[in-house]
Amino acid sequence: MTAVHVPGAPLISEGLLVSTSPATGAEAGRFPLADEADVRAAVDRAREAGDWWAGLGFAGRRDRLQRWRGVLARRIEELADLMHTEGGKPVGDAVVEILTALEHIDWAARNARRVLGPRRVRSRLILAEFTGHLEYQPYGVVGVIGPWNYPVFTPIGSAAYALAAGNAVVFKPSEYTPAVGQWLVDRFAEVVPEQPVFQAVHGFGAVGAALCRAGVGKVAFTGSTATAKRVMAACAESLTPVLLEAGGKDAMIVDTDADLDAAAEACVWGGLTNAGQTCIGIERVYAVDQVFDTFVEKVVAKAGRLTVGADGSDLGPITMPSQIDIIRRHIDDALSRGGRAVLGGPEAVQPPYVHPTVLVDVPEDSAAVKEETFGPTLVVNRVRDVDEAVERANALPYGLGGSVFGRARAVAVARRLRSGMASVNSALTFAGMSTLPFGGTGESGFGRIHGEEGLREFGRPKSVTRRRARSLLPAMTFERTPADVARLVKIAKLMYGRGR
Repeated sequence: MTAVHVPGAPLISEGLLVSTSPATGAEAGRFPLADEADVRAAVDRAREAGDWWAGLGFAGRRDRLQRWRGVLARRIEELADLMHTEGGKPVGDAVVEILTALEHIDWAARNARRVLGPRRVRSRLILAEFTGHLEYQPYGVVGVIGPWNYPVFTPIGSAAYALAAGNAVVFKPSEYTPAVGQWLVDRFAEVVPEQPVFQAVHGFGAVGAALCRAGVGKVAFTGSTATAKRVMAACAESLTPVLLEAGGKDAMIVDTDADLDAAAEACVWGGLTNAGQTCIGIERVYAVDQVFDTFVEKVVAKAGRLTVGADGSDLGPITMPSQIDIIRRHIDDALSRGGRAVLGGPEAVQPPYVHPTVLVDVPEDSAAVKEETFGPTLVVNRVRDVDEAVERANALPYGLGGSVFGRARAVAVARRLRSGMASVNSALTFAGMSTLPFGGTGESGFGRIHGEEGLREFGRPKSVTRRRARSLLPAMTFERTPADVARLVKIAKLMYGRGR
């Protein structure tokens, strides 16, 4: 009996990975399925290409990256249409995603020399006869394992920074969005035809595991927490360093002095954009008692106006068909445990779509509060004050992003969130700011992309000392005398002997 293919689910046909639309089942492309030998061969090619790429220097790489950026910008409609076809993302959302990625390519290219280039570091009195120099050298080859929910913005957040730092990149796109991944690689090859500096390998989890074991200098992964742990375990076999951006269950806090219209608008955008399939999406909201009822009314009114469908709608389909069962389970569990659906509910789940759902009075130990839903659902719960809101927001092991709406205490509350990022009186904005690092803590992973920290993630710090004069206080030599040691003791007491 032949299995029925579910639109959007990856399909293997004659050794090729076939990608289809989750909305229509239309084919988006088919690509060679890599095995372990293919991955190793790609890494070997990248190693040689990386030497050539590093040899271009910061200025040469900047020129090529900006030309790549230009190609993507000029063909933005083509890429957005492909993202819409392959993943179901609304074209408008795709354009915003590409625009944000272009900003990151541009910033990385322009700032790599300043952040990573050689510079002098001051010495102290004990080694005053030496000068210090610091630079960041490329790893050689960086493996990037990308997600399907933001198939342009997220992998470029690693790949562009790795390339700017002088590395070659072997990219394993999600099996749900291989066409978008290959498109990015092909456009890069148009401006860097000389060497395979940026390559793609396609397949399922086994291909990602092979990439971890193929001798790359570092792996940058974005995906679920469970898969992040497997990636880290595979890399641990060879002590390959990793950068992990894993799952999240981000919270929004709404204080008594918040602008409720702005908070509701940001909540609906932050929770429901991309049909809720956002690692930094707002999934939990804690509104202080005095504003709870009014805030919920405004959220329901705004979310209830959103349209759902294949073309021209606010929300597209759920890209990964198996996620629909998780969304359904979370809604059912919340309701069975005393929660209420003030918008949507079980009937909102209409595969391949899920309509906006707002749940209130949901117990904190329910799946809808504790587990990543990755769908267009919001849990809005009442709290007595912001202290309780912070306590609940920090109760989970995740720590990716978060949001706070208010005036007097908002910044202070945002700083108390156990998360790598937070936004005040907005949602998700830290992702688009190229000057800020992006990443989480706890089960949301570690390491950073974007900003100066993102560039440094893809370079190995190399420290060099150089003698510039004779040692007045010989210490690191067998030629030192008892008198030298006595002078060292005296200096130590003078410099460090005081209590403060």
